[in-house]
Amino acid sequence: MKQVCLLKFMYELIILALLNNNATFHGYLIAKIINDIVGPYAKVSNGRLYPLLARLEKEGLISFAEENSEEHTGSRPVQSYRITEQGRQRFYHLMMDVTSNPGDYQRLFNFKTAMFDMISFGDRLKLIDHYINYCHNQIFHIRSEKEDMVVNAEMRKNRAPVARIVEMMAHRQKQWELEMEWALSLREKEIALYGGGEPAPGEA
Repeated sequence: MKQVCLLKFMYELIILALLNNNATFHGYLIAKIINDIVGPYAKVSNGRLYPLLARLEKEGLISFAEENSEEHTGSRPVQSYRITEQGRQRFYHLMMDVTSNPGDYQRLFNFKTAMFDMISFGDRLKLIDHYINYCHNQIFHIRSEKEDMVVNAEMRKNRAPVARIVEMMAHRQKQWELEMEWALSLREKEIALYGGGEPAPGEA
């Protein structure tokens, strides 16, 4: 259930991001782009995508936009979608949401960085600073638990595979340290490029 909620969040965010620049997309192109982004093991099926598109349309976040496509036979109209003003507001809310799926926020943040041009410089810094703190908390937790495990005599007495577990945790700690280094460099890059003045969303 947790994985389903995460994918639903990501799919909605990606769809609204694709449509946010006054663009229109038809369903199979949306599916292709989503699968390019989230693949190879989280492919979106038509059975999941089209009910989601129907829900977004029902909620007033997207609307239909019929187009003629040369990719189809003759001049058969292709059902495409465009974003509404309410959808833009929803996109912004999803971008700035740092409380949903906290255990999977690393993956969500990585997706969000691809959409940074759609939010202001100040909002980008807010998200980056939150993520740096998120990484710091992950590192602190792993380091503390790893040290506690090393000195836990009860675990050693019961022959728990302490050395293997500590080795795995050290690997996870290194991953988060590298992730935080990347986030810090991303922050420096944003300030170097845009710190002199905020570009309007979409003009970065």
